[in-house]
Amino acid sequence: MAQEDIFKKLVAHCKEYGFVFQSSEIYDGLGAVYDYGQNGVELKNNIKKYWWESMVLLHENVVGIDSAIFMHPTIWKASGHVDAFNDPLIDNKDSKKRYRADVLIEEQLAKIEDKINKEIEKAAKRFGDTFNEQQFRETNQRVLENQQKWDALHNRFAKALNDGNLDELRQIIVDEEIVCPISGTRNWTEVRQFNLMFSTEMGSTADGAQKIYLRPETAQGIFVNYLNVQKTGRMKIPFGIAQIGKAFRNEIVARQFIFRMREFEQMEMQFFVKPGTELDWFEKWKTTRMNWHQALGFGTENYRFHVHEKLAHYANAAVDVEYKFPFGFKEVEGIHSRTDFDLSQHEQYSGKKIRYFDPELNESYVPFVVETSIGVDRMFLQVLSAAYCEEQLENDMRVVLKIPPMLAPIKLAVLPLVKKDGLPEIARQIIDDLKFEFNCQYDEKDSIGKRYRRQDAIGTPFCVTVDNQTPEDNSVTIRYRDTMEQKRVSISELSGIIGKQVSFKSLFAKI
Repeated sequence: MAQEDIFKKLVAHCKEYGFVFQSSEIYDGLGAVYDYGQNGVELKNNIKKYWWESMVLLHENVVGIDSAIFMHPTIWKASGHVDAFNDPLIDNKDSKKRYRADVLIEEQLAKIEDKINKEIEKAAKRFGDTFNEQQFRETNQRVLENQQKWDALHNRFAKALNDGNLDELRQIIVDEEIVCPISGTRNWTEVRQFNLMFSTEMGSTADGAQKIYLRPETAQGIFVNYLNVQKTGRMKIPFGIAQIGKAFRNEIVARQFIFRMREFEQMEMQFFVKPGTELDWFEKWKTTRMNWHQALGFGTENYRFHVHEKLAHYANAAVDVEYKFPFGFKEVEGIHSRTDFDLSQHEQYSGKKIRYFDPELNESYVPFVVETSIGVDRMFLQVLSAAYCEEQLENDMRVVLKIPPMLAPIKLAVLPLVKKDGLPEIARQIIDDLKFEFNCQYDEKDSIGKRYRRQDAIGTPFCVTVDNQTPEDNSVTIRYRDTMEQKRVSISELSGIIGKQVSFKSLFAKI
């Protein structure tokens, strides 16, 4: 099945099973804004818990804050967002649709890369175990031609981005004969810059209102609180400040479901270090963050680092952690060495000293910063993309979400075999005993097979069936989602069996 078809099924699955709904759906929705349903919010909260505890519990020099969404407007001038937070915008005159010029070119690069990968896949099947990919890449004529095309386009694109050359970006689109996906034409406008920040007004009267912005990132809330945290927490460099919160961007093209939205949630950590040590810490956090992702068990081959072609105005190093979604490798997390740009800018614009006195050096300095920034919504989509599975069984097909048990929305479903003989009462008692440890669900409707399928579809790792033997010996049948294996166990064993599987400890040990 084509990856595009799988993604369409995943989107439909999210709606059908209470993970994600279109926001304001009864009013025909609002573009690129989504609501999380009863199962979605549980998965989202578990992802946030995994991140938060891996930052704050595992590192004694990382603490958390929760800063406000509304911030003084000068903050965004100091940070560069008012002047530099732009994307290159291009319109198709026939479809009247708007696109990011850089994304159109990146998609063209991806098409060339796909051609190379298809040649390699065909050769790998043909030659089997004797296949030497490196040798094939270096000798196959079609691969070499496509690699040359990719290199030439890539170099031209990177130069245009770094030079801020909007005319050249448009010329690349023209030369590559990139068409609008809607109209199929190449009737493009000029490329122009588009600021992504949402603005609003704060004040009791129209005349006295102050223009402010919805924050486009959570990082600045950390920077302006740097001194507060450092002094009240008596923090010594190196140390980090973590935060989870909403951010807002008026995206030119918001698409691919929840991958790119206008209202989203970020998990960011700013790590303050001594100047000159930032690149060492950058490498350490690269390793730590990749381990965090790969600990979930979705396959190391599905992750890669992507080094930025164009560095942001505040960075001296930047890399993305990319995951192989059904629509290709895309960013789920950014790791940046932000130098001392942010704190120095806020020191300049606020007129306040934002320094750290280093007792070892007996001097004060503005710390450098290494940032890790991950989108909760993208991580949510990544988990579901990796977990979605269609399995052909002997008599039917099951759709199962193989979500890691510690992230699963519902940990345990308790199912009485019949609605009589005291079995529902025993099932309810099991839930009453375990509900303070795990998110449990009771289900007595339909056949046991249909109930298993419902729980598979929402990713419940364990189902417990209470049957006629249970009143006799206090035993139940526990069914494991991924293998469908069933075992007879004592009710008293359930807490230990499930607790071991859903604990974050096994993940933390891999980071």
